[in-house]
Amino acid sequence: MSTVLLECHDLIKVFPGVRALDGVGLRLTAGSVHALLGENGAGKSTLIKVLTGVHSPDGGRLTWCGEPVHLRSPLEATRTGIGVVHQERNLIPGFSVAENITLQKPPSHRGLVDREAMTEPALACLAELGVDLDPHQPVRELSVAQQQLVETAKALHTESRVLLLDEPTASLSPQETERLFEVIRRLAARGACVVFVSHKLEEVFAVCDTVTVLRDGKSVLESAPLADHTHDDIVGLMVGRAHAATEMRPRTVDRSAAPVLALDAVSTAGGHRDISLEVRPGEIVGLYGLVGAGRSELVKAVLGLDRITGGEVRVHGRPARITSPRQALHEFGIGYVTENRKEEGVFLEQPIVRNITVTVWRRLARALGFVSAREERDVAQDLVERLGIRIAGLGQNAGELSGGNQQKVSLAKWLAADTRLLVVDEPTVGVDVRTKHAFHELIWDLARDGLPILLISSDLAEMVTLADRIVVMTDHRVRGEVDNDRDYDRMSGRVIRLIHDRAEPTADAADAADTADTADAKAVSG
Repeated sequence: MSTVLLECHDLIKVFPGVRALDGVGLRLTAGSVHALLGENGAGKSTLIKVLTGVHSPDGGRLTWCGEPVHLRSPLEATRTGIGVVHQERNLIPGFSVAENITLQKPPSHRGLVDREAMTEPALACLAELGVDLDPHQPVRELSVAQQQLVETAKALHTESRVLLLDEPTASLSPQETERLFEVIRRLAARGACVVFVSHKLEEVFAVCDTVTVLRDGKSVLESAPLADHTHDDIVGLMVGRAHAATEMRPRTVDRSAAPVLALDAVSTAGGHRDISLEVRPGEIVGLYGLVGAGRSELVKAVLGLDRITGGEVRVHGRPARITSPRQALHEFGIGYVTENRKEEGVFLEQPIVRNITVTVWRRLARALGFVSAREERDVAQDLVERLGIRIAGLGQNAGELSGGNQQKVSLAKWLAADTRLLVVDEPTVGVDVRTKHAFHELIWDLARDGLPILLISSDLAEMVTLADRIVVMTDHRVRGEVDNDRDYDRMSGRVIRLIHDRAEPTADAADAADTADTADAKAVSG
């Protein structure tokens, strides 16, 4: 029988007006990979904070290896043997990679921190993740994906017996994700327990063996074998009803219509070369590629955030020289829902009404630039109802909303401006199953109403669900595109061939090639 490392008994945590945890139970055993699942607001983050000493429970108890334990701080949790990789990165930007990795257990010499001795253990942790980074490089210079890997390496350095991973793959490429899975399996084989929190159920079933599901602060499934449950079972437990696949209303695209956006042999200062693509009215064109392919950077160049050095951008049939997102919106009607909603998508410390109407102040302004508060409220309320944004009131700060509702606010501000072309970058990263389906329906319906959409996503299943055409990028270049027939295995096979720079087969050989690539595609997509 496996050793029980950490156990929760009837945990209760109450905040003003909210019972965040209501009798939660959890049992974490040595050598297991345990999935902790639930929708946004189900209590997962609160439970993680209780297990890592950030919050003290208001009821119930914790035991460590069978003995009662009281975790009064994150440092005390770390010393007990509990580590965590938070979804929101907890790195010091001005510190080096090595300093961040060894921060909680820095090497010392004669009572002083030994900076030179940091390099070796940091490199060992990075090597375990298969990551090649300069340990002396400041963290602020790293990409989001690289910072996530440094955060994970930091947790490895503490040699935790229980390691909590909160959405660890949100910023990772499929290859980086698979390397992380290998590390997770090795940790479990050594006798650790890894707690895996994710909204990507395909990843959960790929790496986990036990599962706890929270709903409304309660454990609706507690420390059960995952093999005893199907994908639909788990979704039904999370949302409180049997899961039904998203039904998209019929939609067609007029391929003969003039493109709203056309890139013709575009090159950029960021390294893109000879990029050509078109987006037509009511069409969803997907940009797919691994982290570092240059998809977001290409869009930012089109919006004037980087220099275009060659080729031509045309919007509504006429050449466009865009120098700023403001010009892109007001002159060409282009909106951009960024992947980084907390830093670029919403003003966290500003009310929802201001977040939604910021793009239309010019339109609402009266004499001397005065903006009517009533008109602001009318515009914001209409979009809150249309998008189903769950709020306490329009005066509530955006930072108080869940991630999914923040993303809806970010989208709402562009819809308020009557955008004529919408770029959506990683729309469902970090949102739960129900919210993801709602976003898919929303994007689909916007296109059905004639809005052209350029969709960037690292979620291949999401791409196959939504895109009419999938443009595949690697190394800042377009490798090809595929018309989407929404057969996941066939589409993923074709996309993976393009990523690995293998030519699309002839029609006669297509079926055989698709079959041969199915296993490869499934492995890469997690």
